[in-house]
Amino acid sequence: MKHFWLLSLLAASLVACGDKPQPPTPPEPDPEPEPETPAYYVGGDISVLQSYEDKGVTYYDDKGGKIADVLKYLKSDAVGWNAQRVRLFVNPVRKDPDGNTDAQVCQDLDYVVRLCKRIKAEGFALLLDFHYSDTWADPSNQWIPKEWASLDEGQLKAKVYSYTKECLQRLVKEGATPDFIQPGNEISYGMLWSATVNRKSQTNRCFTNSPEANWTRFAALLGQATKACREVCPKAKIILHSERSGQSSVLKDFCTRLSGVDYDIIGLSYYPFWHNSLQTLAQTLDMLESSFPDKRVQVVETAYYYQWQPQVGKGITYDFSSTWPVSPAGQAAYAQALVAELKKHANVTGLYWWFPEENGNGPDSSVLTNWVNRGLWDDTSHKALPGLYVLKDFLSR
Repeated sequence: MKHFWLLSLLAASLVACGDKPQPPTPPEPDPEPEPETPAYYVGGDISVLQSYEDKGVTYYDDKGGKIADVLKYLKSDAVGWNAQRVRLFVNPVRKDPDGNTDAQVCQDLDYVVRLCKRIKAEGFALLLDFHYSDTWADPSNQWIPKEWASLDEGQLKAKVYSYTKECLQRLVKEGATPDFIQPGNEISYGMLWSATVNRKSQTNRCFTNSPEANWTRFAALLGQATKACREVCPKAKIILHSERSGQSSVLKDFCTRLSGVDYDIIGLSYYPFWHNSLQTLAQTLDMLESSFPDKRVQVVETAYYYQWQPQVGKGITYDFSSTWPVSPAGQAAYAQALVAELKKHANVTGLYWWFPEENGNGPDSSVLTNWVNRGLWDDTSHKALPGLYVLKDFLSR
């Protein structure tokens, strides 16, 4: 009887407990996602390297040692670069827009594929720079390729799409997929203006006071280019490139008007002798960070003279030789100052020196028609200059 009473009491207790089940412990909330840590890139636009090598031009390090493979040397700890930029012309004519001989204008698709395959094989990130022209494209020159001259506006838009897509498909097939794609070079004032050179015309120009139809046309052309980029290289970041680093109001207008274009990064050219002081650049970078916080910034072109700088008004606009002497040491000092300034700006993730591989004219001026004097090798001795070795500091954080 005693045992029966104890069992009954236990059963009643269990039933009572079962009537009021304990609520489940709520799950822990998902942690807040960590902010994306940006990757940083430093390198150069080495579009002429393949031509120098094809002509047998020798490169030496700063000690005078022969460099067996320039790309491997640029990737080595001594230089420490992790990215390279290469331009692409439609049908390069080895002439500048005014018809003067310019051996640098040689980068057709076959040439670019050869160089870009090597760049990717060495483990560099690749920035592909479409010029959409047979010669230089820049703020004064945006001329329609000769083969496209007879196209109407609708056909031209379609051609931008198909040409961009076909070039990218070829690079992907050859194992040279770009990591960054730049549809248009220094397109501050629009692109594909006309088939004939006429710098006095306002046709298709995109200035701050240009007709809205010009900007609509410009955005539509870019839209066709970026559509092809996304389809063929969905992981690549798209860069819109302006050289208005010295005019923040013009650059802000440019970015605002193109806000409907699908892109990721604002690319800048910055040459102090054209675009003014580092303080001016800093103000521009601050404006971009506050006005376009969703866009990273890369300085996709910069350089400084190590010898033979032109006079103001005869090739340059500003003379900073009192700050950075026109010498190898002065060039390196400029590079150091630029790196220090860029590292103050969280939105800046890339830096490329333009034409660092400059190394004389090559045999019979077959590579370079005239010295530029802003590269990172000496045109006479073919030895590396000190500036080559300081740019990697951009990567240290």
